[in-house]
Formats: sequence, structure tokens, C-alpha cells
Amino acid sequence: MRDPYEVLGVQRGASAAAIKSAYRKLAKKHHPDANKNDPKSAARFSELNSANEILGDEAKRKQFDRGEIDAEGKPRFQGFAGGGDPRARGAQGGGFETHTFRTGGAGANFGGGGFEDILNSMFGQATARGARPGAGGTFEFDPGTIALDLDLSVAMTVSLEESVKGVEKRVRLPTGKELNVKIPAGVAPGQQIRLKGQGETAAGHPPGDLLITVSVAPHPFFKVEGSDLRLDLPITLYEAVLGGKVRVPTLGSAVELSIPKNTSSGRIFRLKGKGLPKPGGTGDLFATTRIMLPDGNDAELEELMQKWRDAHPYHPRSDHG
Repeated sequence: MRDPYEVLGVQRGASAAAIKSAYRKLAKKHHPDANKNDPKSAARFSELNSANEILGDEAKRKQFDRGEIDAEGKPRFQGFAGGGDPRARGAQGGGFETHTFRTGGAGANFGGGGFEDILNSMFGQATARGARPGAGGTFEFDPGTIALDLDLSVAMTVSLEESVKGVEKRVRLPTGKELNVKIPAGVAPGQQIRLKGQGETAAGHPPGDLLITVSVAPHPFFKVEGSDLRLDLPITLYEAVLGGKVRVPTLGSAVELSIPKNTSSGRIFRLKGKGLPKPGGTGDLFATTRIMLPDGNDAELEELMQKWRDAHPYHPRSDHG
């Protein structure tokens, strides 16, 4: 097999993200399903998968870069411990330039010792990782397989109301595929939803999963604090002075709140059970009054306030020094 860096078209110093991106681009281009009239597409796709199995795994990539495994992920044998450089001493009989391993019991001799002895001399009494003893002294090396990263990640934004009640939304995947996704009621910001088998596909591998990270859009009225909601409630000057009933929005239908006479701006009213669902109940809604004056200049209001100021002075900032 060719050098995996050459197969994926990346430099040896390429980042993990660059390798992943190169693999996905080439895999999509050479996938057999997209090249049904090209008999060589399956071979190219298999080569891409093999290259990605090496470079897509950090540990395997380091082993390949150090020359410990070949382009197929198989161990490279470079002589025995304490033997020095086999190229330097191959002609003197002190080492071996080429190692030929045969399986099959008593006939599997190498330099006068059995295959099991060779393994023990190389790796100690513990058999090398991936090597397993078979009948009659036979050993088979299994380099194992590395699962491809076929998962897809997408982000989805829902409204506060949708996060509470649940919603079905359509999402477009990086592959161009579109899916209808049911977002469950009570989903929290940052929560991840996994859809099994909806990720990318590759020959010989199970399909990946789709990972949806949910965010909740800021609400025009409500501020979320745990399971409670906070709301700035605008009221008129005369509602603050005279009192009255005002409509307060909630996540359900609006409710009426009684504003007492002489209510100052900043007064907080608690509406029990009008917040967000929580284990064992529901949070509350806290409405903070904000006195709003009419737009523009009102000469009549100004004249009234001047008379009232002269007749009824008071000092709300007296404790501020």
C-alpha cells in the first residue's frame, strides 16, 4: 500500500482536523455508490479507508511516523533486543536482515529456535499485542481494526417556547441530506441528541451517528435563571400612581397582574408556577416594574409635575449622601 500521507494528499505535519477533512472529501468523491460505473472506485475507497485508519488515530499515526508499523498497520520487525543494527551485522551472521515467519508447528524454526522462542526473545514472556497462540505452536498476528470516525455533528437553535414544549424541526447535514428531527420537551441549552446510524457511511464499517447540539435562542422578553424566568414589565406613570391591572406575558397565555397604588419602578412581583418545568414542579416568573413616560414632550404633564413638585417635594436619594 502507498504511504497514507500520499493517499490522503496531506503533509506529514498536517493537523488532525486537516487529515479528517481530506479523508471526508476524498471518501465522498471516490465512494463506490457515487462511482458505480468505475470498477476501480472500490479499490481507491478501500485504500482511503486504510490510510485513514493509520493517520486518523493519533497513536497509530505516531507509530507509523516512528517506523514501528507499515502503511497497512502491521508491525515492522527490525531485529532483536540487544542485536544492534541488523544491516550492519547481517553479513557476519550476528543478525538478520530479513525475517521470514512461517506458521505450522514444528517446521516453524528460525535460527535454530521455534517461533514461540523467537516471540519470547523479542517481547519477553508476554506475547506481543495482537499475537495469539494457535494449535501446534502456530501464531497469528492480528493488527486489529480502527473504527473510522463517521459521526456527524450539527448545531440546532430552538426558541425558548420550543425547548419547553418540544418541536419537530428539519436539519440539513454536511452531506446535503435533510432530516426531520424531534426535539424533546425540556431540552436544555448545550444538550446533545444522538441519532444512531444517521452519520456518514463507509464500506465495511457500521454507519456513524448524528450528534445534534441544541442551543436556545435569546427571548425578547424573558431572561432564564435556572427554572425561573425574569421579565421587565413596563407600566405607565398613572398605573404606578393609581394602581390597576396589567397583562403580563408568560410562556403560555398572558395573565393579569394587579399593580397596587404608589408602585415604584423596580418593584418585583412573583408569579408562582409561571417559569420553566423542573423536577417535581415548575419554576416562577419574576416581573420587575419599569415606569415608562410617554414619548416626546408633554407640556401639560410638565406643568402638572412642576406644580406637584412645588407642593409635595420628596427626596428618594437622601440616603445616598
